[in-house]
Amino acid sequence: MTEPTSNSPAPTEGNAAPDATIFDTIDPALKVVSAEIEIAAPASEVFDLIADPVRQPEWDGNDNLGTAAQGQRPTSASGSFITTLTKGVDRENHIVAFEEGRLIAWKPSEVGGEPFGQKWTWEIEATGERSSLVRQTYDWTELRDPLRLPRAQSTTSENLLASLERLKTLAES
Repeated sequence: MTEPTSNSPAPTEGNAAPDATIFDTIDPALKVVSAEIEIAAPASEVFDLIADPVRQPEWDGNDNLGTAAQGQRPTSASGSFITTLTKGVDRENHIVAFEEGRLIAWKPSEVGGEPFGQKWTWEIEATGERSSLVRQTYDWTELRDPLRLPRAQSTTSENLLASLERLKTLAES
């Protein structure tokens, strides 16, 4: 899953871009949203669906992801992978945490750019031989681009749960 994209119009003359200090007025607790779900599938299988960028559009509950090239599956907390959004824009996703079968997190950016300030984290905990607890967290505490603020604020635990439910359906089939 990549970052939500801003639907805000670009600033025009007489319509200055909002000031980044707006982020300082928002309660930090509102900048981190999570959802979790129990999935009747082994943690390793669930993790493979999440970690392989090619598979991500199949479970993306935001219908934001279009495609990704084969061969980009992360194997460590370094590097990145590129996805193409449904609107045709490429996003580079910088891996910032990784533990095979259990944890992956990334921060999206423009290709070749610095991360925007959002982080997507997936935690998978085996709860049995064929069951897993999966938690997705969207954290925008480092976001400072006011044009991305409306979309960040609109990403709720309900949005995350939509992805988790699609992931569950895929993993259990």
